[in-house]
Amino acid sequence: MHTSKKIAIIGTAGIPSKYGGFETLTEYLTKHIGTKIKITVYCSSKKYKDKLLKHNGATLRYLPLDANGMQSTAYDILSLFHAARSHDLILILGVSGCIILPLFRLFYPKTKLIINIDGLEHRREKWNKPIKKFLKYSERLAVKFGDVIISDNKAIQDYVLDEYKKTSRMIAYGGDHAQKVPSSPEVIQQYGIPKEYAFKVCRIEPENNIHLILEAFSHSPLPLVIIGNWNKSDYGIKLKEKYKSSASTILLDPIYNQNKLDQIRSNCKIYVHGHSAGGTNPSLVEAMSLGLPVFSFDVYYNRETTQNKAKYFKNKEELVRLIQNISEPEIQKLGNEMKAIADKEYTWQKIANQYLELFKQYYTPPCQ
Repeated sequence: MHTSKKIAIIGTAGIPSKYGGFETLTEYLTKHIGTKIKITVYCSSKKYKDKLLKHNGATLRYLPLDANGMQSTAYDILSLFHAARSHDLILILGVSGCIILPLFRLFYPKTKLIINIDGLEHRREKWNKPIKKFLKYSERLAVKFGDVIISDNKAIQDYVLDEYKKTSRMIAYGGDHAQKVPSSPEVIQQYGIPKEYAFKVCRIEPENNIHLILEAFSHSPLPLVIIGNWNKSDYGIKLKEKYKSSASTILLDPIYNQNKLDQIRSNCKIYVHGHSAGGTNPSLVEAMSLGLPVFSFDVYYNRETTQNKAKYFKNKEELVRLIQNISEPEIQKLGNEMKAIADKEYTWQKIANQYLELFKQYYTPPCQ
């Protein structure tokens, strides 16, 4: 057995979590196992005004690069080499920095690398062709040079086996941090939330099928509340301009107050999930944990996450039919089924234990 005294987690903006899926994963991994093993989490100093030295039992290390945008690959590479100097086991979240692994292996051939390859980033529509090729090549190197590859969805696991003839470990994503919160009159009034509504929160990108969903709900008596970064792209700007005056759609900018977001999300009648790319999507498992009835875009990833028990649509017409034809008893049953799946499969305690068991294959705790 390879003996390691410390584990590093790289590839995120850092913790305490404020930003995205991998940050939330790191937050709850350290919360559940940070006192059981020695963990260092690499953080971007650009993201944190207050730089904590410890959080959830983990040591925090800051690097002076941005974890997102143009500096993200450099940030991941710098984190990797810095971590390798004092850690024998490194959990890499995402593949963009894995472009350097052939060189890294020359310097650190014995360092154990566990790599979560995320949701096939190279297939996302938001990237241009050169970036897609870069991400695909980085993914290939991650699978080749990683000691263990983590897939967060059965569909991703099947892809890795088919594409690279390598068996990966399937560990999903937790959603039970999502809170069910009663709606307050203040939030209802502030955002113009109707009594009954469908809901969606996501990045406003073509791969999330926002255009399809908005068009379907323009024919619906049930209004849609949708939260996203409308002003980040031409796609979002055009959609906001087209639908901002629609009586059946309420388009909201990002809400960073978690309690307000939880109020709006947890009290919707239907949760609409339009993602067509990725693996186990965080917003989907969070909705399931809240017991929300899910209407999901019909792709393999989403069917695997929901165990084929959600309602699925492939186009505008199918979504319109779902909205118009589902009964109140069906809605109640659907929400209960989503909750039952999430309580069994997508709790952070279960996810953290799966990572801990994996770490233990290479990790021996230091003597007390």
